[in-house]
Amino acid sequence: MEKGKPESVGLNHSALGTTESLIMGVAGTAPAFSLAATISTLIAAVGVLSPASLLYSSLVIFGVTLAFVHLTRINASAGGAFTWVGDIFHPVLGFLCGWSLLFASAIFMVSGSMPAATATLALLAPDKVADPVWVTALAALWLVFVGVIVVKGIKATSYTQIIFTVVELGALIAILVAGWFKPGMSLQHPLTWSQFSLTAFSPSIFVAGALISLFFFWGWDVAINLNEETQNAESTARPALFGAMLITLLLYMGFTMTALHVLSDQEISDAGTNVVYVLAEHLFPKPWSYMALVAVTLSTVGNLETSILQFTRTLFAKSRMGVLPESFARLHPDWQTPWVATLLIVILGLVFLFAASFFPTVKIIVADSVNAIGFMVCFYYSLAALACVWYFRNQLHSLRDRLELQIWPAVSGIFLVFIGLRSLPTFDTMTLSLALGGMGVGWIIWVLRQRWLAID
Repeated sequence: MEKGKPESVGLNHSALGTTESLIMGVAGTAPAFSLAATISTLIAAVGVLSPASLLYSSLVIFGVTLAFVHLTRINASAGGAFTWVGDIFHPVLGFLCGWSLLFASAIFMVSGSMPAATATLALLAPDKVADPVWVTALAALWLVFVGVIVVKGIKATSYTQIIFTVVELGALIAILVAGWFKPGMSLQHPLTWSQFSLTAFSPSIFVAGALISLFFFWGWDVAINLNEETQNAESTARPALFGAMLITLLLYMGFTMTALHVLSDQEISDAGTNVVYVLAEHLFPKPWSYMALVAVTLSTVGNLETSILQFTRTLFAKSRMGVLPESFARLHPDWQTPWVATLLIVILGLVFLFAASFFPTVKIIVADSVNAIGFMVCFYYSLAALACVWYFRNQLHSLRDRLELQIWPAVSGIFLVFIGLRSLPTFDTMTLSLALGGMGVGWIIWVLRQRWLAID
């Protein structure tokens, strides 16, 4: 790989600065959505050890982040893991890395747009919140709306994302602060330093917490998929990615501790995927408590936007390299965005949403898709981390190099492989079909594409 040089020219180069890249990374993790969708599940699994579980899981993701930062120095490609793993290990592994991200992003069109629709209905038509048909229809409208913003250009997308993220974080911080400083609040779960000790975990509890916690942090790597649209991506990656990770880690841990501080076990369990709003109701009178619904809606829509960005930039890079039909790499002449790839993900999302409307509840749809996404993320994160270890094996000039280029990424990559394999026996039939079936489809497409190219 030639240092710092993407595979070709075409996207809107230098459109984003460090701050915009950082905000994209934060938005990619969707703090309010992740908290709303997952915090009750995490607390049910590990209880008061939830903040510590998030902390230790973040150390694994920081190792992957280091790998992405250093691999960006070599090739600041929009393809990210697809490009690096393909060049360092083997093209088929690179293809499957890219495919896992494509498949995860496509599935997220369901698990991302439906919570946005649910939160919107909670504000406008509360009696329709549990109706899959209404939720699906509004989710489709959100998906089309976000698709239009993304195809209009990366600057329009970044401006939208800045507004969404600032409002979202402002609401979450207001809830967090009120939870600790509002007079008369009773302490539901005492928190102690001993809960952050590794000895507080049994092996099974640690794995259970990690399986759930890792989902919180997925999405920061959208900043990598925007490398070719970022100023000085080789140097921007480090502050942007680590800044995004640090902000989300502090927010996740702080908010989880606030939920444990304010809510009882029964209240957390009953809240389900609505914990953020239930917490806001405890702390603020209406209509101020609706800030939680606004935050979750904007967070989910913003995450939908970053998932479309990841899908389209990865598909663009794969098609540009010829491993998928080159039409997907076609750029709009004015907006400099891969409009064909954007159209594809919106259509796929609408098809998946239509299929999902036949499920009995929104909760089942989101749970199955989130678990399948987690498996895909473990796959491509782990391969990227191990690719960093292998590529830099002969370039270790200091203790810091050994830590950043070898030890930390290696431990993270191996742990993610373990978590991915450990999760498979816990999946139900639908989730297992999505996870393994998705990878199988990717392998078939690779084989068929190679045969097609051989005929040509």
